[in-house]
Amino acid sequence: MAFKSFSTLSHTTTLFHKLTHASPSSPISIPNSTSSIYIQNSHKHTPCLSKRKLNLTLLLSPFLWSVLPNTLLLAQELLTADLQRYTDSKEGFTLLTPSSWTKVDKAGATALFQEPNMGSNNIGVVVNPVRLSTLPDFGTPQFVADKLLQAERRKESTNEAEVIAVEERSGKGGLQVYEFEYKIDSTRGGMKRIFTAAFVASRKLYLLNIVHSDNPESPLDPDKRMMLEQVLHSFDSSS
Repeated sequence: MAFKSFSTLSHTTTLFHKLTHASPSSPISIPNSTSSIYIQNSHKHTPCLSKRKLNLTLLLSPFLWSVLPNTLLLAQELLTADLQRYTDSKEGFTLLTPSSWTKVDKAGATALFQEPNMGSNNIGVVVNPVRLSTLPDFGTPQFVADKLLQAERRKESTNEAEVIAVEERSGKGGLQVYEFEYKIDSTRGGMKRIFTAAFVASRKLYLLNIVHSDNPESPLDPDKRMMLEQVLHSFDSSS
């Protein structure tokens, strides 16, 4: 199972490596038809409040604002308590990893961490030289997401692949980092949730892949998901 899960990281890395080494003058074809990609929408329906409820909410606002920040801070501290900082000074990257997960050696991976007794759940980092100076030189986050989805669907073991979210954030020194969340239904391991982050620095491609099982009979736990998102958002350059 560990080997099969690591193949997802290797496959994603190979895709990035081939595409980012393509000559800038070489055209990259994009299907005319729109890919069936669902981007997670954070906008939710806001219920209508009655005048009485609205007045009560306004009266309680000072109390809520005094308590909520502390509650959020406590939740953040509890999550971070289960994580530890890992820094690779030689390759120049850093990220948080679950303190209970074990670092293992695997050919092709710069760093790989596995959950105890569940090696198919893992966090992998690969660093490869590229011709690009920045990741946006290759394409937009949505463009990269399209390419990842196309590559996954071409695999014989893939029954279904769907992008859930595409994000872009600023890393150290304004470094542009792309983040993706997608799910795969595969004949090798069933349903899996994958979180990916990528950036280019010093003409090197840094790729993080977080793989976790997400089968209907045993879905990804909300607390575990929040922890993995912490790992995703912590991936950055250390130089």
